[in-house]
Amino acid sequence: MGRSAAERREELVAVLREARGCTLCPLAAGRTQVVFGAGNADAELMFVGEAPGFHEDQQGVPFVGRAGQLLGELLTEIGMSREEVFIANVLMCRPPGNRDPEAGEIATCQPYLMAKIELIEPKVICTLGNFATKLLSGSSSGITRVHGQPQLRELGGRAVRLYPLFHPAAALRTPRVKEQLREDLARLPALLAQGAPAQPREEPAMESPEPARDPAPQHPDAEPARDQLGLFG
Repeated sequence: MGRSAAERREELVAVLREARGCTLCPLAAGRTQVVFGAGNADAELMFVGEAPGFHEDQQGVPFVGRAGQLLGELLTEIGMSREEVFIANVLMCRPPGNRDPEAGEIATCQPYLMAKIELIEPKVICTLGNFATKLLSGSSSGITRVHGQPQLRELGGRAVRLYPLFHPAAALRTPRVKEQLREDLARLPALLAQGAPAQPREEPAMESPEPARDPAPQHPDAEPARDQLGLFG
C-alpha cells in the first residue's frame, strides 16, 4: 500500500533534516546553507537544476537569482506558479566559484535527489541543463540534442515523464536559447494533462498461511487532505 500524503510529507521533512547535517563531500565545508529544495510536497511537476549559486547558498532556497526569476516569469506565461511545483538541484551545496559539479559530488547527492522524487511522486520532471538531464536520463546525450523531447523513465521507484529543458541561466545569456526554452515550456501543460504514465507492476505479495480477515472499517477522515508543504527555509 502506498504512503499517504501526510506520511510522504513527514518522510520528506526527515530527509531534509538529514541533508542539513550532511558532511559526506568536501562541499559541506564551504557552504552557508544546504539548499534542499522548495515548493509543493505533492507537486505533479518537479524541476531539477544543477547546483546552488551565491544567492541560493545565502537564502537556502533554489533558483532565487536571475535564472530563478526568469523561470518564474516563464511559468507565469503558461498559467503556473512556483507554489504549484517543487524545485531542486542535482547538488544541494554550492560548488566554489559556481564551477561545474564533479562526479563524486553528484554521486554523493544523488540518493537525496532520488528520495525527493520518490516522496513527492511527480508526474513530470523537467531537467534544466546538461547535468540534471544526463543524470536522470541515464544518457550521455546533451541538452541541445534532447531538449523539449519527453522521455519515459523509472526514477524513485516510479515511472515518470522526463522533460529536458535548457537551463534558465543559459537563456539569460543567449536570446535564441531563451525563445527555445519558452517554446518548450509552452508544451508543458499538455504533457501534464496526459497524467502519470503506467507504473511498473508490483511483485505479487506472498500468500499468508492464516485465513484472511475482513478489513477494519476506514474512518472517513483517515486520509489527510493534500496540502502544500510550503517553502523550505
